[in-house]
Amino acid sequence: MPTRTARTAWSGGLQDGSGQVELVSSGVGKYDVSFPKRAADNADGTTSPEELIAAAHSSCYSMALSGQIGNAGGTVQSLDTTADVTLGPDPAGGFRISKIKITVIGRASGIDEAGFLAAAEAAKAGCPVSKALSGVDTIELDATFEA
Repeated sequence: MPTRTARTAWSGGLQDGSGQVELVSSGVGKYDVSFPKRAADNADGTTSPEELIAAAHSSCYSMALSGQIGNAGGTVQSLDTTADVTLGPDPAGGFRISKIKITVIGRASGIDEAGFLAAAEAAKAGCPVSKALSGVDTIELDATFEA
């Protein structure tokens, strides 16, 4: 499997500095980052490590769930997956990712709701990004099956 690369160019201090994250492997873009905007309620046109982790987790989870549904004999019509990544204080000092909530609404044929929910849990446990984030206190799943 290939290695994917992102690069950040940063200048300045934590509070007055800023940077740009470049998605090198895909070449799809460069995105501004800033600590004050990372910690603010309004991102104001900048991204953050938490948003990028949320993007990685929601896409990885969708792929994992699609595979689990297929393994169970189902066919996915649609999956709508959202990942909410929460940054909070670390008792040891500084900050840490304290919680991730994955919300998925899925439509699939050849599988019932119980099968979908079992596949959803298996995808949460088996998704490579979930595994990489195993140090997070809580990775919560809210799965809804629409027949």
